[in-house]
Amino acid sequence: MQHPDQDIRNRLLIARLPAMPQILIKLIELLQADDAGMPELAALIAKDAGMASKILAVANSSAYQRHQRTLGLEQALVALGTDTIKTLVISESVFQTFNNFPHSGSTDLRAFWKGSLTTAVIARDLARALDYPQVEEAYLAGLLHNVGRLALLATAPKEYAYNFSARDDDELCAVELRTLEITHAEAGAWLIERWNLDSFLADSVLYHHEPVQRLEAAHPLIRIVRLAHQLCYHADAPHSAAAAAALCGIEDDKLDAFVKSAARQVARAAEALGIDLAGADDVPAPPAAPTVPLDPVQARLSEEVRNMVLVQEMGQCFARQQGEAGMLDAMTRSARMLFDLESTVILLESPTGHALQGAGTGEAQQRLAEFLVPLNKPGLLADAANQRQLAFAARAGAGSSAGASPGLGIAEEQLLRIVGSEALVCLPLVAGQRCLGMLVGGVPAWQLPLLQKKERFLQAFGSQAANALETALSERGHASRQLAHVAEEYREASRRVVHEVNNPLSIIKNYLSVLDAKLARREPVVSEMSILNEEIDRVGHLINGLADLQPSEGGCVTNVARVVEDVLRLFRATDFLPASVQVLTRMQDGPQEIDGDADLLKQILVNLVKNAIEAQPDGGRIELANRGLVNRERRLYVELVVSDAGPGLSQEVLAKLFTAVKSSKEGKHHGLGLSIVHSLVKKMNGMISCRSGANGTSFELLLPARGSTSQLAPVQARGVVDSA
Repeated sequence: MQHPDQDIRNRLLIARLPAMPQILIKLIELLQADDAGMPELAALIAKDAGMASKILAVANSSAYQRHQRTLGLEQALVALGTDTIKTLVISESVFQTFNNFPHSGSTDLRAFWKGSLTTAVIARDLARALDYPQVEEAYLAGLLHNVGRLALLATAPKEYAYNFSARDDDELCAVELRTLEITHAEAGAWLIERWNLDSFLADSVLYHHEPVQRLEAAHPLIRIVRLAHQLCYHADAPHSAAAAAALCGIEDDKLDAFVKSAARQVARAAEALGIDLAGADDVPAPPAAPTVPLDPVQARLSEEVRNMVLVQEMGQCFARQQGEAGMLDAMTRSARMLFDLESTVILLESPTGHALQGAGTGEAQQRLAEFLVPLNKPGLLADAANQRQLAFAARAGAGSSAGASPGLGIAEEQLLRIVGSEALVCLPLVAGQRCLGMLVGGVPAWQLPLLQKKERFLQAFGSQAANALETALSERGHASRQLAHVAEEYREASRRVVHEVNNPLSIIKNYLSVLDAKLARREPVVSEMSILNEEIDRVGHLINGLADLQPSEGGCVTNVARVVEDVLRLFRATDFLPASVQVLTRMQDGPQEIDGDADLLKQILVNLVKNAIEAQPDGGRIELANRGLVNRERRLYVELVVSDAGPGLSQEVLAKLFTAVKSSKEGKHHGLGLSIVHSLVKKMNGMISCRSGANGTSFELLLPARGSTSQLAPVQARGVVDSA
């Protein structure tokens, strides 16, 4: 049997403290504005103890661990971020709308709100008067000093509904202790300690009903809150107020000014929020009318609608995240807020699909990085993932066996230690028919029965999280493929550049030999130096081209005959062209100009002429011919042909002519030449084809004629050859 006092404390941990509806409406409006600032949000939240408590509880949880504890509301809001704040506000609004909080009927929260805010304002004014350095801390302590009453109402509505409206005095504390075995001062202080807030804040809440004589040497914050509470709730007892004032060194005749100033500030806040404070005095209320039992069907409908709205909001929150890490972080934090989990970790499907692997996020990042759960071996986690079903597990002797497995494997025991909890809830992240991973939450063992009742809610959350995760993983895969594609393009470009640079480097090397011979004979070398400069420039151009994988823009005009002449001049002046090979050119008087870069055409012709020479090792003939204009699909091209009288190409080689293949030639870059030629021709927006037989091989280039976008009819009048 669990002790009643411990039971009420456990229930306090997961209680959803009601907030003022007007505050929630204003918060939603503010969060929807693009220019919502943290100071404005903090100022609004600082008017409501319920909402402030929720924000502080989440901001100071282990999910938002910091080297220093967060105390102020504005710091807490900055730590959470607008997405999390919006999630909290929406969640609280939905829960209050569909959960029928006890205050929604017979209990009026206006008196509580007025008392909390009045105490907060008085505490802040007292702190300023006493030069207490943490003025906002005093305000927060005043706002939260009675949060225990709100928590007891949400936790034990049947036992506490009547006492919630009772006068806040020592007699109320005695009744609370007799009926619930805990006072509202103890409940509030206990909650604040669990939020990891400053201990003096918890002490100021714990001792706000303490006799004045015991507080003479207490911390200033404790004395400030004690006096603020006295002035708010018991200003009609002048002797007690004077005694409390003596604690803070405040003269009796100044107390009334604090009370009146606070009343004016609270009235302005109520008017701005549209709250009617008429009748909101802290006086005993008449007994509540008997409550009508809620229709079970209506209760189930309210729960389903509430869960649906919350899950949809979570989906929108996930969709706003950037990247996989942000997505996983949002998932774990949202799960903790919605299901009151102590801690959460994510396990994702491994790349092979044979195991669950720690995603490495959150406070257990280092330990999770190498955590693996094989899916082909029996176990709680593996079975839950394979069967795509929710699973629960509790440590042996944890105090509750609800939903627990009789025997836990090593993986489950490790996770229990990692999350530092008595029990686990294992939620498969299922998108379609695929389990993408597992969200594992740590909870106290006594909380398992409550979570089992939320099975449909958990599964709906898991489905939304899995769909968002699938999108994030898909985007990651797409990005990886893009990076791999770019890397492959650069690797291929590098190979091509190395291959192409060899041509001008070989020419440069041969020309250096020619220069050496000419200089020895004291012959002029002007033309050779000019060619060397051109080839060195071409090397630089080729290397620079590695940085630009995209086709270059058109706009250059090139004279085909001039480029052919330059190429042949290179070959004739070096050992590249043997005396046994005859070169013929047939450049007709017709159109010679094309739209394209001269360096690209030069690179193409160097490769083709070099291949033609290598195809005729015993000598032969090479011909370069301009065959005039060709009409291809209503565009005009200049046809340039490079042919040789070699033995021709085999059918197998011809079939794969323009792809990068391993060649029988020596050198690791051979076999790339014609694939490079093909890509360069395409870069010039041209076309290339090859004819080969026993009498030789010819490469036919169609290069865009200058002004090739001209209308077809005038060209046909000049007797243009139509190859179609």
